[in-house]
Amino acid sequence: MPAAGSMLRRALDDGQRQVRLSILGSVEHNFFTNGSAELFDCAGQGRLDAFFLGGGQIDGHANVNLVGTGEYPHSKVRWPGSFGSSYLYYMVPRVILFREEHSPRVFVNKVDFISAPGISDPEVHRPGGPVALLTGKALFTFDKARPGFVLESIHPGHNLGDIRTATGFAFAHADEPAITLIPDAATLSLLRGRVLDELAESYPAFAAEWRSDLATKTSERATA
Repeated sequence: MPAAGSMLRRALDDGQRQVRLSILGSVEHNFFTNGSAELFDCAGQGRLDAFFLGGGQIDGHANVNLVGTGEYPHSKVRWPGSFGSSYLYYMVPRVILFREEHSPRVFVNKVDFISAPGISDPEVHRPGGPVALLTGKALFTFDKARPGFVLESIHPGHNLGDIRTATGFAFAHADEPAITLIPDAATLSLLRGRVLDELAESYPAFAAEWRSDLATKTSERATA
């Protein structure tokens, strides 16, 4: 999702700092040499500025479920598990939630299992937490004071009605929400070229699906 890049730049002091991006699971683009242990150490030392975190379910309080659906421990569907998501959610100052699929089965009123809580009691030491949610339809920010999500912009091709129908929790929004800016030609070329090629190392299925979608759209434009 092209908006992810702009979201990260906004999270890192309005783009004035050099971004060093690590892709977990990558050989070439993961600068940690001791796996998760080093990642967690860096988070605890305050050396991570931002972290992208997905989830099988996400609710209106930014709670994330990575365990499964149904009443635990008799979950009907099981996912990989929480791993260190809760720790990173507490320690990294700016956690950007993301999920390409934007539907009521993902964005629910209340998650079936809390792998990582979006909010904490005031007396709990928590330097980190959610700042935004990026989906295939829209971009939200997270207001810790409410607490809850605020719709920042809608991706082209969608409208407020679409977002409401696809979202299982209430969110704040302007009367006429902004439209997410379309990336320029140079950015699109970078994403569909070098970025896609390098992502294929760690996420081959995702890269193959992306290439298939691009080929389909190119074919449709050629026959239109």
